[in-house]
Amino acid sequence: MSVGGTFYSGSMETVPDFDPDEAEAWARPDGWYPPVPSALDLVIEADATISIHAAQRFARIDEMRRDALDDAKRHGYDLNDVIERSIRLELAAALAITEAAAGAMIAQADALVHSYPSVLESLAGARTTQRHAVDLLEVMEAVEPEIRGSLLSRALELAESLPVGKFRRQLRKLIESARTVTVTERHEHAMQARRIFVENVDDGMAWLHTLAPAVEVHAVHGRLTANAKVLAAHRDETRTLDQLRADVLCDILIDGVTDLLPPEARGIRPTAVVTVPALALLDAEGEGDGPQIASVEGVGPIPMARARELCGGAAGWMRVLTHPETGMVLSVGRKRYRPPPELRSLVQWRAETCMGPGCNTPASRCEIDHNVAWEHGGETSLNNLTPLCKGHHTLKHHGRWCVEQIAGSGGAVMWTSPAGRRYRVEPERRVVAFTAIPEEPAPF
Repeated sequence: MSVGGTFYSGSMETVPDFDPDEAEAWARPDGWYPPVPSALDLVIEADATISIHAAQRFARIDEMRRDALDDAKRHGYDLNDVIERSIRLELAAALAITEAAAGAMIAQADALVHSYPSVLESLAGARTTQRHAVDLLEVMEAVEPEIRGSLLSRALELAESLPVGKFRRQLRKLIESARTVTVTERHEHAMQARRIFVENVDDGMAWLHTLAPAVEVHAVHGRLTANAKVLAAHRDETRTLDQLRADVLCDILIDGVTDLLPPEARGIRPTAVVTVPALALLDAEGEGDGPQIASVEGVGPIPMARARELCGGAAGWMRVLTHPETGMVLSVGRKRYRPPPELRSLVQWRAETCMGPGCNTPASRCEIDHNVAWEHGGETSLNNLTPLCKGHHTLKHHGRWCVEQIAGSGGAVMWTSPAGRRYRVEPERRVVAFTAIPEEPAPF
């Protein structure tokens, strides 16, 4: 446990109700005093306790279920569905939750105890959270059984080291790289389920749900956001960005025209980044050595055929090849403050999301921050630029946080809080750093 920027491995129970006035009674002859937990230390301890208790609850729920099934078997009851329903009802009534929620907890407990004991052990040791554990179960249960076991240890490593949002993205990528069923086949099957439906809610409102290819849905959202931001810039505009998106969507879909939008908001097209292995683009059939995985920023893996289409010159798409390319702009030094488009795109591509701890805002919607400020001599270079959403950018400059890019890490950033705590944020991808070796002087 970290206390005041240092590592503290002792139990909080070793200093119960510590009173600074009693420090002399605790001091050793060498002048050492036991660390006093801060308010954040106590929050972290409480959160760890929640994880430990969640693991205990899962274990006890499974034990309760097995006891009930064994008891029913001893009394000759063979209606397993009825017994299972009875168990759900009793758990729901005892915890004052719905039967559906109770059923989900029973299924999760069964999976953790019998299929994923290492995940339960990690949760019991507070090395991961209940949210991580449940998300891991949901994703892994959809994976083919023949590859599930080989992925579990790596998946657990990701759960123990990453924030929830980044964990889910990395877990999906891990699975896609190992899956025997191709992304294209599953995408074609999923396409059959595309639809739109309406869900009525209170006060004369309703949700419009759309299930469609992720690339198109994100592009739609991007265009609505771009139009909404233009409208929001008007002096008399009072609507929020969410309200503006909804109004623009209705104007376009109901009227079929954008005449009601100001001229500068018309014709806006979304942009996105598609990342494809360079050699895969040369293989017309998508075959070859190793997995052929393409991905779209903020969306995830897409079929190779769709990637080739997008990389073929479709407007609004930036092509980034994971194979090294020549002519990559890595720095303009102190010659200019704003990074050139190529460098800006590279910074965004490397991170994929805001580099704030746990933030999932796409890098394309972020501001580019000079880690060492320009006015303090910072350069406009890849090793000094990081995408930050507006909130984290403001926090970095005005919230007494220190943000520095770790030298030689390929783009990792270290955040140091006002309390002295350090949080390392890794980029989605790495860019190899090249260091010039100074030439030795020629001998006389």
